[in-house]
This record gives sequence, structure tokens and C-alpha cells, in this order.
Amino acid sequence: MDTKEIEIAKLQQQKFERDLLPHINALNTFAYHLSYNEEDARDLVQETYLKAYKAIDSYDEGTNAKAWLFKILKNNYINQYRRKSKRPRNVDFEAFVGLHESENSPIKSKVDLREEIYEELMGDEVTIAINGLPLDFRTVILLCDIEGFTYEEIAKILDVPIGTVRSRLHRARNLLEGKIKHLCSETRL
Repeated sequence: MDTKEIEIAKLQQQKFERDLLPHINALNTFAYHLSYNEEDARDLVQETYLKAYKAIDSYDEGTNAKAWLFKILKNNYINQYRRKSKRPRNVDFEAFVGLHESENSPIKSKVDLREEIYEELMGDEVTIAINGLPLDFRTVILLCDIEGFTYEEIAKILDVPIGTVRSRLHRARNLLEGKIKHLCSETRL
């Protein structure tokens, strides 16, 4: 590498660290709420940052880095979901037997701290209701109401028209309201 190439690589590294790395916590949270699996969420975030690093030339400084990263993450999630749905499911017999035997065990199950914080912030009914939404609706609720993206940013992240974002958000909020009312009425009985 010559001096010019080294200088360009240093500038790209600085841009990556300054503009993209600060959003890691938000990406982890979003990935977890898409996959509901800590390991899958970490893999999604790692893959997102790897792709972002490789494509740092296509990132324009001064634009919304968080939205750019969320779009990459969302596309990774969709691609992984498609790959997983096409292959047969593997079942570990030993794990199945262990799970079956442990169902009667008095040992408490492991609780994810992030899930616990998320539930405390919104309450059990809201968390259950959000988790029960179809993926398209859950995604717009998380991006808008939890992460605070604008409709325009959500449209770019999801690659859909802004009208679709508004429609999904409206329908998601109506579904969410119905689910919360239903859950609240069940708990009072």
C-alpha cells in the first residue's frame, strides 16, 4: 500500500469508529427483539458491522448513520431468516432429553437482563402484546416508538413507501391497543 492508500484507510477507520460504533447498543436491542435470541442477536450485529465496514465508502458523512446500520441489520435478519427457513431443522437429541427431564425440575430458568429491563420499562402487558405482533408490525413499533426513528427514516430502513410505514404503524398501534386491553381484562378476572 502506498501512502495515499494508507491515509484513506485511516480516514475510513476513523469514520467507522466515530459515526458507526456508537450505535452498537441500539443495534443489539433491535436485533434481540427481532430474533429473541441473544446469540443470534450478537451474530446479526457482528454481521451488520462487518458489512458496514466493508461498505464504508458508500456511507455519506453527515447522514443518519443509525438508520443506515438499522437497514443493514434488517436486511441481514431477513436473509438469515430465509436461509434458516429453507433448511431442515436440526434437533439435538441430548438437549431434547435434558429439556424434557428439566421441565419438572425446581431450578429457575435463566432471565435475560435486557428482557427484564425492557419488561420493567413498559410492563408485562405491553411487552407481551408487542411480542405477539406480526414481524412487520412489531418492527415499525420498535423503530418508531422505541428507537425514535422518523417515518422517513423507517421507510428507508424497511425499503417501503412512507405511506406503508404510516399504514403499518397505524394498524400496529390498533392491534397493540386491542392486545393490551385483552391482556388487562384477563388479568383482572
